[in-house]
Amino acid sequence: MTDTKYLETHEWYKISDNTFTVGISDFAQGELGDIVFITLPEVGQEFKKGDSIVEVEATKTVAEAYAPMDCVITEVNSNLETEPELINNDPVGDGWMVKAEISIMDDSGMSYSEYESFIS
Repeated sequence: MTDTKYLETHEWYKISDNTFTVGISDFAQGELGDIVFITLPEVGQEFKKGDSIVEVEATKTVAEAYAPMDCVITEVNSNLETEPELINNDPVGDGWMVKAEISIMDDSGMSYSEYESFIS
């Protein structure tokens, strides 16, 4: 998990060349409970770092996932529209939410060990 970074808002992201993949952490999905619905952005939408990019509806609450850096959405995980539970089952794998092209690089996320310390 060394190439995966985490944010204080409980998203993870992985950078590959000039793009990144983002989702919510295992800790976050556990806190939310059963995820029942997801609202994904449109491909081509632009976001600034910290903007809400995905709305996650769970049985307990509604939460948002935020952009880790300025970006343009290039792909959404359309499987989540019919299987939002993928986030509960595999949040850092099949439960990824969006892929985006980086507009302004900001790789200031925490390592997994830093994130573990943050949530404990």
